[in-house]
Amino acid sequence: MSDRPDYLVPAALAKWPLFAPLAALLEGSGDRLPGLLALNRLVAQAAPGLASASGEAIRFVAPDAISTDYELSVFDCGQVATRNDNWHDYFNALVWAAFPRAKAALNACHMQASALAGVTRLRGRGPVRDALTQFDECGILVLGTDDTLLEAMARHDWLPVFWDARARVKATTRFLLFGHASYDQMRTPFNGLCAKAIYISVPEAVLAAPLAAQIAWADAWLEDRVTDKGLLSSPRDLSPLPMLGIPGVVRENAVRAFYEDTAQFRPLGARTPATVISDVEATSLAL
Repeated sequence: MSDRPDYLVPAALAKWPLFAPLAALLEGSGDRLPGLLALNRLVAQAAPGLASASGEAIRFVAPDAISTDYELSVFDCGQVATRNDNWHDYFNALVWAAFPRAKAALNACHMQASALAGVTRLRGRGPVRDALTQFDECGILVLGTDDTLLEAMARHDWLPVFWDARARVKATTRFLLFGHASYDQMRTPFNGLCAKAIYISVPEAVLAAPLAAQIAWADAWLEDRVTDKGLLSSPRDLSPLPMLGIPGVVRENAVRAFYEDTAQFRPLGARTPATVISDVEATSLAL
């Protein structure tokens, strides 16, 4: 058993609620961050055949071994720049293993947007690449069967949802963290820490499925939506969600007063609420 704090021990993080999608990979890492050779072996075992959208096998390599742009290197060569002994890059690799189709789709969309910008001579990265990056770094999928609760979260009605309807949230909602930067930040959480949420109304069958099936469903859903339906066309497609308010994520949220801090749980004000996406017909994607 390690004498170091949990936030420095991958296997210990596997027991933390929001780390559930990566739990098996965290446990497989043991008590220290794996080196690149061990990390590649771990990901290959969890996601055999992992590839970019162009069909290149994904490998995690030292940044100084790559001479091209990050996204181009992933797409054309399957090489993901990964710093050794770096939690941010480690979580990026684990998310590739947990959500392989979605990660490849995000990378392909980066390439398409970059190519289009070159043709149109667009200055800057543009809204599509900004949205893709924000979700890749900080995204969270909120799957729910209770549209009333999802819409309340989209309106930032945090106290009525996370406190007054706490039991309903636990029964009808799943929070699947995607963004690797958010995983890194959750190791040492702080008030005000937000993810970028997409709210999805799903059939009962999705929430009734085992966690692995829910993740596979979400992976296929993201790939489909990002690739063919224009999801993440702008940062406005994403909604800030204060992660520390999710019931059970931190012990501090076991009291009502925690949610009365409007500096952390900010009202929406005059802004337009995020759209709750309904995909009842998509149950068959991966179940």
